[in-house]
Amino acid sequence: MAARGEQVVVMCVGGARVEQNFLKEGLEVVHAELGVGTAESWRLRKVLKEKFIEVVFVHSEREHLVASSALRLAERGVVIRRIPAGGSIGAGKSGKLAAKMGSSRLLFTTEADRARSGLADGAFLAPLGVDTVRLEGARDKSRTTLTVAEGTRLMVCVVDDRSGHRVTTALRTLALLAERHPALRLVIVGRCADEDDMRMHAAALGVTTLVRFLGERDDMPEVLAAADVGWVATEGDEGAFSCLDFMSARVPVIAERSPLLSHYVPDGIAGVHLPAADPSDTASAVARFLADENQRAAMGNAGRTRVMRDFGEAAMIDGFVEASHAAGDRAAWAAR
Repeated sequence: MAARGEQVVVMCVGGARVEQNFLKEGLEVVHAELGVGTAESWRLRKVLKEKFIEVVFVHSEREHLVASSALRLAERGVVIRRIPAGGSIGAGKSGKLAAKMGSSRLLFTTEADRARSGLADGAFLAPLGVDTVRLEGARDKSRTTLTVAEGTRLMVCVVDDRSGHRVTTALRTLALLAERHPALRLVIVGRCADEDDMRMHAAALGVTTLVRFLGERDDMPEVLAAADVGWVATEGDEGAFSCLDFMSARVPVIAERSPLLSHYVPDGIAGVHLPAADPSDTASAVARFLADENQRAAMGNAGRTRVMRDFGEAAMIDGFVEASHAAGDRAAWAAR
């Protein structure tokens, strides 16, 4: 949005990883102070006044309440709360209070999510998208960076703090396949990917030497590009972006069957949808997948074509810009 000439100011916790990423992109960053009562709202009110900001994007009920309070104090503007991919409104007390305090709109990721909300055209839409050029030909460099030995069959599994049994299934599948596929290795990457319970589970299965735990990475897309097979064990935005990054890098995707996965990865075309929480069936499906290099290559190519056609970055930016301009219409504030 900033590259298109839009005024963009980011408010986030000072010193956090995300702040460094925003600064690298040349964006203006203002520090938030979490957990100090109404100080956040007053701080944001000051920013709104100084920068003459009229539209604030938020991503949670708590942020919604803080922003609505600040806009009320500043006597201007609209809050746009973005709903994660596959998510629903599910407003609790904070969300309901926030909606009463100031003008608010919702921004969905898919038409299905918006339709499920019952808001139709009353809500905005911004489909997720990625820059496919970034990962074109990234595989060799990424494998060198990760010191992946030649001949290794690398599965990269993306996790978060809600992955639960899905990452357990990946570890058990590795254990079942390890003897017949000695070149198979697993990289687990993402938030909470280096927690002790995952390491203990790997040790109990006897696959510790076959697994690398990378934790959260700034170069996540490049890590995913190193894979022969991409395993998505997370949902929401992280799951969606993982699918798109894998496909953009021509990596076929495997994941437990879900509506989110079906939206991004067509079964049997760009990847394989796995049965829920059944390591034996999953291992059989993955074994067949690993044995057919031509199939994997065809799926990787199909995935990249799908991303280029349906999930480009431009459409996502268009959605945010259009939502910002529509919400910035002062006539809509007066009509509220």
